[in-house]
Amino acid sequence: MGGLLKSSSLDWEFWQGTSRPRYDVAPENIILYGQSIGTVPTIDLAARYECAAVILHSPLMSGLRVAFPDTRKTYCFDAFPSIDKVSKVASPVLVIHGTEDEVIDFSHGLAMYERCPRAVEPLWVEGAGHNDIELYAQYLERLKQFISFELPSS
Repeated sequence: MGGLLKSSSLDWEFWQGTSRPRYDVAPENIILYGQSIGTVPTIDLAARYECAAVILHSPLMSGLRVAFPDTRKTYCFDAFPSIDKVSKVASPVLVIHGTEDEVIDFSHGLAMYERCPRAVEPLWVEGAGHNDIELYAQYLERLKQFISFELPSS
């Protein structure tokens, strides 16, 4: 496991042992949110631990697939094989991606959405790039709808 994933796993385990009992926050009240490279540890955690929901903002299928877009399978040296882990996420997943993303191609968002067993209606932001999705009104509207109406009540 790479340093990024090991660190996020240790953070989660530390939180489970210290902060969760102290603040009485149950997993069903936790929404994991990852953006861009941050979707890698988000998917890794969500595939291994219980949480209320997952939001993937401009997710990448894998590091290798970003660098080499014609890559169709996962190799052992691919550092971030999120495409192979997302099918293990048991929580509802909202995928958000800009159609004109110049950093992580829109096809990554589509592929991740298609692999999620509990994917909800995605948000494809027409004309948005990698760093401006938050500037579109539908971004906050979709987040509010997902959190307020599409998650199970605890």
